[in-house]
Amino acid sequence: MKSLRDTVIGETVKVVKLHGEGAIKRRIMDMGITKGVEIYVRKVAPLGDPIEVTVRGYELSVRKADAEMIEVCN
Repeated sequence: MKSLRDTVIGETVKVVKLHGEGAIKRRIMDMGITKGVEIYVRKVAPLGDPIEVTVRGYELSVRKADAEMIEVCN
């Protein structure tokens, strides 16, 4: 399993599955990250938190803990 956190800068990946329960999963989905959507990793902060991505045409910063819950594939 590869998570969004393991993705390198400049890579485009596709969401396979969202892990997590309740409010956490709902918040991720409200940001536009749902199964099947493509995510482009733009930047990663020096300490790895947050990760800046492009989803559905807009820029978004995702916390490292949330990125671990997003399972992706190339």
